[in-house]
Amino acid sequence: MAERASDRVVRLLGMIAFLDRHEGASVDELARLFGVSNQQVMADVDTLWVSGTPGYLPYDLIDFDFSSYQRGVVRLTESRGMTRPLRLSAREGVALVAALRALDAGLGGALDDERAQVVRSALAKLTAAVGDAAGTVDVSLTLAAAPAVASALATALREGRRLHVRYVNAADVASEREVDPIRLVTDTDRSYLLGWCHAVEGERLFRVDRILSARVLDVPAEQHPVPPGGGEFVPGDDGALVTLHLTSHGRWVAESTPVQEVRNLPDGSFEIDLRIVSPAWLRHLVLQAADDVLDVRPVSVAADVAQVARAALAAYGPLADLPADALVQDGGA
Repeated sequence: MAERASDRVVRLLGMIAFLDRHEGASVDELARLFGVSNQQVMADVDTLWVSGTPGYLPYDLIDFDFSSYQRGVVRLTESRGMTRPLRLSAREGVALVAALRALDAGLGGALDDERAQVVRSALAKLTAAVGDAAGTVDVSLTLAAAPAVASALATALREGRRLHVRYVNAADVASEREVDPIRLVTDTDRSYLLGWCHAVEGERLFRVDRILSARVLDVPAEQHPVPPGGGEFVPGDDGALVTLHLTSHGRWVAESTPVQEVRNLPDGSFEIDLRIVSPAWLRHLVLQAADDVLDVRPVSVAADVAQVARAALAAYGPLADLPADALVQDGGA
């Protein structure tokens, strides 16, 4: 899956904080610590080396010891203040209070006692620090699930019990499964249940809004270790492989869509490989990014999307052949 820019920024900041507390660390050690390859660590260091504070002259940049780096050891010599304690503005404090209140209200029942206490403790401290401004915050967060489903998920996670769920996948195929819930995870748009699916004997992510029904079973959930990166959607090998060639302006597609591989090309464009289960979903994606799509492979997929686009235009009838200014005049008349 293509790495999100926000994930890389978090890792870069974490790397600076770690190196500031240590005299140095090998590339191998940093790779293990942050769960990336040695090549990615070196790419991260190269990026940090040309980053800094406004002015961006040599003495404004984050710096490392070059001789150590040549020996495979990363030693930070100038952090440019990136490790100073964070001081929040009133606006930032209110935003965090809003996020924590939403988390506590929407997911608090699904958290174990230790995590719930951490959320509430942080919320209490931030509320006290923000003061009167915290009283203006009124937000809510939902799981985009039927109340009965949300209640069953919370109960199963809290009590460590197995679930029987009826689930519909991206291809609109419904199935019934028994699942050992592990945890709830969220991204910017959706919530997921990470669990061990006994139907496939493997770890799976279930979109909460696609769980049609859920029933807590009188069976203890088995413990299943979660590997690094668990809870992130990774496309499997059961769909058709499709390649999209996009302009640089289409980078949002790689960052917001689960992909198998991203290949950057010399002219600034790039290619992504996707495993597709739902052709309708792919049509929507290609039409949404149409201005930035340079090529689609296989050709049959491109022909299918083009046919859908032509059918949409044909639905406008005679209006499809009129220039835009004529449509505006007709509308004004």
